[in-house]
Amino acid sequence: MDVFAYEQYLGRWSRLFVPAVLTAAEVAVGERVLDVGVGPGEAAAIALTRVGPTGLVVGVDISRDMLEAARTRLADDRFRVAAMDGQALAFPAARFDCVLCHLGLMFFPDPVRGLAEFRRVLRTGGRAAVCVISTPERAPLWSLLAESLSLYLPDQRETLYLSFGLADAARLGRMLGSAGFRDVRVFRERHDTTFESFDEYWRPIEQGVGSMPQVYRALPEETRRAVRRDVEARLSGFGTGGQLRMSLEMLIGAGRA
Repeated sequence: MDVFAYEQYLGRWSRLFVPAVLTAAEVAVGERVLDVGVGPGEAAAIALTRVGPTGLVVGVDISRDMLEAARTRLADDRFRVAAMDGQALAFPAARFDCVLCHLGLMFFPDPVRGLAEFRRVLRTGGRAAVCVISTPERAPLWSLLAESLSLYLPDQRETLYLSFGLADAARLGRMLGSAGFRDVRVFRERHDTTFESFDEYWRPIEQGVGSMPQVYRALPEETRRAVRRDVEARLSGFGTGGQLRMSLEMLIGAGRA
């Protein structure tokens, strides 16, 4: 995995929401934290600063490339990784104080099953917090690319819009409740960022970082050029002095075991 390209496309946005996720999970000194879908370790890195010298952060992911990136990034005895399916966690019950899932749950084939696993591995009173992308119109960074790709790949539209599959706050709350969590709350978090140019925005997409850019990279060259032109036109409304200024909204759901 090209970590630099990941940082430019996904990391620069996702890290903005990590503090709110950790606060929702009430991560504290000395606790054992499980980060499901750890990716390159963005949430885990900040979690380590909160658990202190006596805490532990365990990162799991189905992607070994992601796990290797996280292991390389966080060379710390308090951080461990394991290849694992978030819907079938290979841990005993009541093993952790907190469970985090940052931008992963919407890709689970069965999110409720995943949430039930999060609940199972938490001690009584432990907390879980998940972060998912809001509705397409509130996440133009990804939705405009999804819309453009769907024009050329209409049979893949459902897959291209998986990122927005849990954008209904009420539904997310019900899912947490049905998985056995109490004191459930779901709130919206919004952040802004700026790209210096369209080329800066587009560069990591050309490098195939993330699921939608990989779909884009698989297209014939002529179609790729057409997609680029279409996305650039769609983003023109966010342009100011050559820069692109966009907002992104996430939903953060939390509950207590």
